Amino acid sequence: MEQPTPIDNLLAALDPLPLAVFLLAPDRRVAGCNRAAAALFPAAPVGADFVQAVRHPECLRAIEATLGEARETTLELTLNRPVNASYRVHSAPPAGEIAGVGAVISFEDITERRGAEAMRSAFVANVSHELRSPLTALGGFIETLKSGAGDDPEARSRFLEIMESEAGRMNRLIGDLLSLSRVEEEERLRPAGRVRLAPLLRRVVAMLETQAGAAGVTLTLRTDAPHDDLPGDEDQLQQVFLNLAENALRYGGKTVEITLPPPRDVPGIDGPALVVSVRDDGPGIAPEHRVRLTERFYRIDDSRSRALGGTGLGLAIVKHIVARHRGRLMIESQPGAGSTFSVALPLA
Repeated sequence: MEQPTPIDNLLAALDPLPLAVFLLAPDRRVAGCNRAAAALFPAAPVGADFVQAVRHPECLRAIEATLGEARETTLELTLNRPVNASYRVHSAPPAGEIAGVGAVISFEDITERRGAEAMRSAFVANVSHELRSPLTALGGFIETLKSGAGDDPEARSRFLEIMESEAGRMNRLIGDLLSLSRVEEEERLRPAGRVRLAPLLRRVVAMLETQAGAAGVTLTLRTDAPHDDLPGDEDQLQQVFLNLAENALRYGGKTVEITLPPPRDVPGIDGPALVVSVRDDGPGIAPEHRVRLTERFYRIDDSRSRALGGTGLGLAIVKHIVARHRGRLMIESQPGAGSTFSVALPLA
């Protein structure tokens, strides 16, 4: 029986790893690779020049530095694949003498990490922008009042009203940021409680009746579900439907209808689901906006949203809460035909 070589032993140890690892001969040919590497670069079989797999100049220079100078090198690169992916590449000579091996090359997929870093950077930039505007306004009004306008009762009253509005805007933004942080932390934890949707929706309508009356909007609720009890977090689900109904009151037309029909099957959800829909007869939403509505700070009409008290975070919060409940958020809308926001929640 043929005895395994040192390369065989090393590859047997590397095979279970999710990290893609290549063993290169001194002439840059592939001496061996683990399963993850073979799956990542099927164009680099054993015996082939490694350049057949990766033609990235920086990566090849790093490999040459290891093969020629026994130098350890780490770099990050993005490979143009069907979906672009980012990798941290580490090139080093083997630890100890291994016949036929001049370099060990590993590829760590950091695409998700890069994406998370980009999201954090964009998030900080957006929050800074959202806070800077009201803070600048407050600072300007304070300076104006200090410079003598405070002696004019009419000007003072007008400035104080605007300052109150800007302070309220910052308070809403901070509240939504805290809510978003909390629901993101809890998203992987299944709710432990039980919720009856019909009483919850009646409570939501009662909370918004005054706002609807002031806006001249008719708000109605229709529930036909014989069984409306399901697993869920009552406070979070109330936040979902309050948010959707408030958006319909702000941006919709003159009627808003909330419906809870009997359970039905919904694609993507195992078993029957209850679907709560919030429908308005407003101007509708164009397709290019509809696909981005749940992005943080995304607004169709930035100035109108700010004027109406929107923070740009409400639908992002809704998305995460619905995901925590293993449900689906569905948006149907066409310009001039109103909008329907539906939340499907599994009964089991």
